[in-house]
Amino acid sequence: MYTQTPRFIGSFLLALSMFGAALAQTPGSGAPALPDRNNRQGWQACHAMGADAAAQLACFKNWAQSQLPEGAPSPAMATAPANTQTGQAATEVLLLPALATEAPDGKKVGCRNTKYSELSRFWELQRGSDCDTFGLRGYHPTSVLWAGSDGVNNQPSSPAPGHTVTTPFNYKRAETRLQLSVRTKLAKGLLASGSDDDAGSDSLWVAYTQQSYWQLFNGPVSRPFRTTDHEPELVYIYPHQIDLPGGWKYRLSGLGLNHQSNGQSLPLSRSWNRVYLMGAAEKELGGDASLGLQARVWQRLRESSGADDNPGISDYVGRAELAGQWHINSVHSLGLTLRHSLKSQARGSARLEWMKASTAIADSAALRYHVQLFSGYGDSLIDYNRRRNVLSIGLSLVDW
Repeated sequence: MYTQTPRFIGSFLLALSMFGAALAQTPGSGAPALPDRNNRQGWQACHAMGADAAAQLACFKNWAQSQLPEGAPSPAMATAPANTQTGQAATEVLLLPALATEAPDGKKVGCRNTKYSELSRFWELQRGSDCDTFGLRGYHPTSVLWAGSDGVNNQPSSPAPGHTVTTPFNYKRAETRLQLSVRTKLAKGLLASGSDDDAGSDSLWVAYTQQSYWQLFNGPVSRPFRTTDHEPELVYIYPHQIDLPGGWKYRLSGLGLNHQSNGQSLPLSRSWNRVYLMGAAEKELGGDASLGLQARVWQRLRESSGADDNPGISDYVGRAELAGQWHINSVHSLGLTLRHSLKSQARGSARLEWMKASTAIADSAALRYHVQLFSGYGDSLIDYNRRRNVLSIGLSLVDW
C-alpha cells in the first residue's frame, strides 16, 4: 500500500516528460543505446537531448525499461488515435500504474488488518501491523459528551499559597465534556525489528490529550469553559510475545513521560509531571471477542515547594492504574479503569464505560455511542482533591 507512492510519482513525472517530447516530435536520428541499468542519472542524459525530440523520447523509453527489475515486463503502452486533420502518426502513451489503496484480497492492511490482535494494531507491535511513522492516530477517545455530576467545584482550592479561589463561581452541575486525543509514531525498529510480518517492532510515540468541561447550559454566566486540561506525552513501546497461564499473552512493556496542566494563572493554576512504566496483556476469545489488561505505575517528578501548584496530588489521583477492556464483539465493548494511591488511605478513582458502534459502521468501529460513570478524585486537575461522581453520555471517535 505504501511502497506504491514513490513509483507512482516517478512514473507520473516520466510520463509528463514523454508527453511534452511527443508534442514537439520531429524527425530525428534514432534512439541512443539502452542506458546502463546501474546508471541512475540516465534520465539527465535524455533530458539534454532536447534538440532531437524523437531521439529524446526513445531515450526516455529505454531508460525507463532499464529501471525495471530483471525479467519484469515492460510498462503497458497504448496508442493514441492519429490526428485526422494533420495526418500525424499515432503516438505511444505510457499508462500510469494504479495507486493501491488496499490489499489485493480487499482486506485492510497494516494497523487496520484484523489478522492481528487489538493491542498489536493499536501499538503496531508487529511489522505486519505497522502503519508507518508520522500518521495521526487516535489515542484516548475523542468525545462530545453530556456530563451530569453530584456536585460542581465552585471554589477550587489547593494547599499551595495563593491557590484558593476566594469568591465562589456560579457553575451548574450539568455541563458538556469535550475531549481531543491524538498521537503519532516518531520512530520504529529502534531496538527490535525483523523481516517477517509477525516479527516484533518497537516504537516511539508522542501524544496529546485535551479535556474541557464547558458550562454550555449556564446562560446566566455566559456559558464559560470551567476548566481545560492539556496532557502531552512521550511513550516508548517494546513488543513481546510471552505466553501466560489461562491463554493470556504478555504483549508489551512501555516507558512514558507525562505532563499535565490546565494553563491557568493563580489561583486556578494546576500542573504536575510524572514518569511511568506500563505493561499490557491480552487474551483472544474467538471471533471479534478479546480481553485486554494494561497496568501503569508512575512517579511524580519533584518540584520545589514554591513551584508546586498541587501538593499531595498523588495521594488523591493515585500512583498506579489498572485498566481492563472486554471487546464483546465488533459492536460492543466494556471497560473498567481503577486508580489507587498505594497508601493505606485508599483514594483514587474508578471509571466504568460502555461503547456501542452502529452496525452500519461496525467494520471501522470509529464512531461510537459512549456511556461513562466516574467516581473518585482527579476527574480534572482543578478537582484533583475533590471527590466527584460523574455520568457522561454522548459520542466518541476511537480507532481511527
